[in-house]
Amino acid sequence: MEEIDVNPEDGKGTSFWKKNNRAVPGRPSPRKDVKTINSFSPSSSSSFQDFQQSISDAWDLGDDEFCNISSDPRPKVIHKFNSELDLQLLGFHFAEEKIIKFKCLLESSLLNLSDLQNLSWPGIPFPVKADTWRLLAGYTPTCLELRDETLKKKRLEYWNYVSQYYETDARDDIYQGTYRQIHIDIPRMSPTISLFRQKVVQQMFERILFIWSVRHPASGYVQGINDLVTPFFIVFLHQVLPKGTDLDEVDISLLDEEKRDIVEADSYWCFCKFLDGIQDNYIFPQLGIQHKINRLRELIQRIDGVLHNHLQKNGVEYLQFSFRWMNNLLTRELPLRCLIRLWDTYLAELDTFSSFQLFVCAAFLLHWRQDLMVEKDFQGLMLFLQNLPTQNWNDSDINLLVAEAYRLKCTFADAPNHFQSKDS
Repeated sequence: MEEIDVNPEDGKGTSFWKKNNRAVPGRPSPRKDVKTINSFSPSSSSSFQDFQQSISDAWDLGDDEFCNISSDPRPKVIHKFNSELDLQLLGFHFAEEKIIKFKCLLESSLLNLSDLQNLSWPGIPFPVKADTWRLLAGYTPTCLELRDETLKKKRLEYWNYVSQYYETDARDDIYQGTYRQIHIDIPRMSPTISLFRQKVVQQMFERILFIWSVRHPASGYVQGINDLVTPFFIVFLHQVLPKGTDLDEVDISLLDEEKRDIVEADSYWCFCKFLDGIQDNYIFPQLGIQHKINRLRELIQRIDGVLHNHLQKNGVEYLQFSFRWMNNLLTRELPLRCLIRLWDTYLAELDTFSSFQLFVCAAFLLHWRQDLMVEKDFQGLMLFLQNLPTQNWNDSDINLLVAEAYRLKCTFADAPNHFQSKDS
């Protein structure tokens, strides 16, 4: 989650989406030597409203290779652009094309989930993101006729859980330890962002995490999983807010209670569905993550033996930097705008997400190869790995990351051990 700059005396933040210029523990620190990749990226916006406008067309120019317009009777795309406006108009054209394709699928009487996954993999336009996420997560059915009824039923079911577990004496008796830990952790969640300092928002997260922990006793509450609720919460909140609402200024307590209840219930169910395939990551002693870290070590050794040997020579263990990547799914390494884009692909890959995320982490590490090879000691390597300069990343960077992860998966998944880098 990106942080905003806050004056501790007045408690005011500059912007929900603006990058922070000071170091925050556990979050990427800005690096002065990193230049903005795209001056039109949301990272340069001064407010959530600016960001909202920047994604209102919901598509990045870099994604045009995913848009099939061969059947479009209009003139083909020109290869020479006379002005910056031409590029923007082309971007709007692709965005509209993409939104229309999504709406056609979403409004079909019996949706083809495979088609939706393929269309979603390279990114989902914001106007249709919330509805698409519900379907990809398996929260809503593919049958259009059953969708509203299912949502109504599942939302009611969630609030019955709240009445049964949270609003009873059992919360403070049977589940006292779980509740206390969540209650302590929630106020620490992104403390410099005004939205997450609001009492109502903290209570919403507290209920979501408590109900999930009670209903998943094998793992229970694990520190860090609150980060995994955040993308769902922001996307579903964005859907119920009036168009143009600035999250810097919004007071969630003033939002219609029914809308708040929808955001909370939908965030809970999609969070549950999302974690279903990786729950072993959070069952003590988190053997799932330990296994993935070992696989990441073996994978990097096979792909880039020079980088692997460089890390080993300087005493850097994969556990020391990749545990957080696996546990928090890169939520603390990436800006929120990029995280939400990454979640599009994660949800499209939900059936094989557990294995795919390994290759995302491998691609992420390999992306920083050149910077890592410059560092000549343990301290320099760890400082860099714990403060990766992603503050200026945008959708194009995530597109490249997941594309490289997919290439690695196709090349190395289940490949024999001799298929490795010559430099190993």
